[in-house]
Amino acid sequence: QVELVESGGGSVQAGGSLRLSCAASVITGNIDSLGWYRQSREYQRVRVASISSGGSTNYEDSVKGRFTISRDNAKNMVFLQMNSLKPEDTAIYYCKAIVAIGPRTYQYWGQGTQVTVSS
Repeated sequence: QVELVESGGGSVQAGGSLRLSCAASVITGNIDSLGWYRQSREYQRVRVASISSGGSTNYEDSVKGRFTISRDNAKNMVFLQMNSLKPEDTAIYYCKAIVAIGPRTYQYWGQGTQVTVSS
């Protein structure tokens, strides 16, 4: 019922910026929270940032002050602006949506987009 498509990944030098986008196609239900996660060879998938339907945000400590999550509810999109990128930010970034369908909630994942930061 929900398809998530990420875009905006790529390769950048340390100190550079990238902006990730995620478009959600929702057939049934309402999108509650949206988030960005990342997974690298060394670490399991972890949450980078999330944003509630009301706009409240949360960030993983290592990205605070550098990354900004935002959403466009009218377009069912979520964005991640990444500034001052570091080599340790290199990972596959995934978009996640929590969707309410009736009394239940479901989570959906995008296919991921690669971000590579070189030193």
